[in-house]
Amino acid sequence: LTDVANFAQERADWLEAQLGALPQHISLVDGAVFKLRGEPCEISLQGEGRMVYLSEGAPNVLHAPGPADTIERRVLRYLKAEAKADLTRAVQHYCNVLGVAARRVTIKDTKSRWGSCTSDGRLAFSWRVILAPPDVLDYLAAHECAHLLEMNHSKAFWAHVERCRPTWKHERNWLRRHGRELHAVGGH
Repeated sequence: LTDVANFAQERADWLEAQLGALPQHISLVDGAVFKLRGEPCEISLQGEGRMVYLSEGAPNVLHAPGPADTIERRVLRYLKAEAKADLTRAVQHYCNVLGVAARRVTIKDTKSRWGSCTSDGRLAFSWRVILAPPDVLDYLAAHECAHLLEMNHSKAFWAHVERCRPTWKHERNWLRRHGRELHAVGGH
């Protein structure tokens, strides 16, 4: 135990810097501001009816009328539905480009990967990609569609991604730089 304590003591400055670099957690509550499709969005309990809906503006407002104690669950349900709709559209587009077919698109709450593809054509994505700019979401859809042709990250695989998204390197780099920010939103 003393070795561990000495190790931590010697690297206290480094540990503090690493922890300080982590983005602040954003709970999906009334008044919270987060990014939706890369744009600032504020959550409000105020609104018409009982459904969660978006009003565009500066910032956009995600209205979630109803009880405050269920707001996070209702906002998450909305975000997951939006992610599924956007990803389904993007997957259909890139499947057409590549001449392949996806069997199913599902949305998950994953921490370790943004998307996955099974050998039988099922694609799964993290709901948090709806928080990223649309180009990043499109890159992830193209990436997983390319796996329908190549279940690896070979040169042939990247050539398929390039065919779909010539700007894929920029979009992948955005995700690498900002992925922690997406994981800091909701669900903790």
